Amino acid sequence: MTVPAADLSRRSAARVAGIAYLLTFAVVVSANFGIFARLSVRGDATATAHNILAHEALFRLYLACNTLYVIGVVVLLTALYTLLAPVHRSLALLAAVLRLIFGLMWLLATVIPYFVLRLLHGAAYLNVFETGQLQALGKLYLGGGFETYYVGLPFYGMASTVCSYLWLRSGQIPRWLAAWGVIASGWCVLTAVAFIAIPHFEKIVNDWLFDSPMALFELAVGGWLLFKGLPPEPSGESLSPDTTSRS
Repeated sequence: MTVPAADLSRRSAARVAGIAYLLTFAVVVSANFGIFARLSVRGDATATAHNILAHEALFRLYLACNTLYVIGVVVLLTALYTLLAPVHRSLALLAAVLRLIFGLMWLLATVIPYFVLRLLHGAAYLNVFETGQLQALGKLYLGGGFETYYVGLPFYGMASTVCSYLWLRSGQIPRWLAAWGVIASGWCVLTAVAFIAIPHFEKIVNDWLFDSPMALFELAVGGWLLFKGLPPEPSGESLSPDTTSRS
């Protein structure tokens, strides 16, 4: 039995999306908890500076991993657009743009810590600063990446919310999983915006709870797409990219 080319394309996109979901998660967790957490000492700029200079190759690996994560986000949004555009092209495009904005914010969050190396290596024109001041500035730049992440997080949450809605409409993944995605991603958007707007909001809602439910959803979707795949597309039921509803 010959498999239609469109169905093969969908299955390939599903595998790519599944791999991208899982690999980007693995890369970003390894970078931030396996590397960054070892180098950055909370509240101690001097110890953090010493760690970075003593393990500069490791710090550069951290920056490289974050760059690879952004590449993975671009691959993911492309695969998701391929899968979801037949359901509703405009919404799929919106989700892709929102995810791209988040990727660009993450790239900025990678560039900002790069300045730390310039500060700590102490170029001649930095002699106007004392060593302690340079270390404090380095710590400031290092922390600035997190603020950039939280400003970008509502965009990622919105992208995931839109994709979850399209998953729900398409029936390509279990409906309970897609519904979980709508709720978890919407929660992420609300809490991320509240974090930006309300002082000390993280003391009301732990910041781990902002994106963790959405991250678990995306891990589950990645695993489903990679190992279970998509249901076969019924013959004659293919949606054109311009179709926005079905009777």
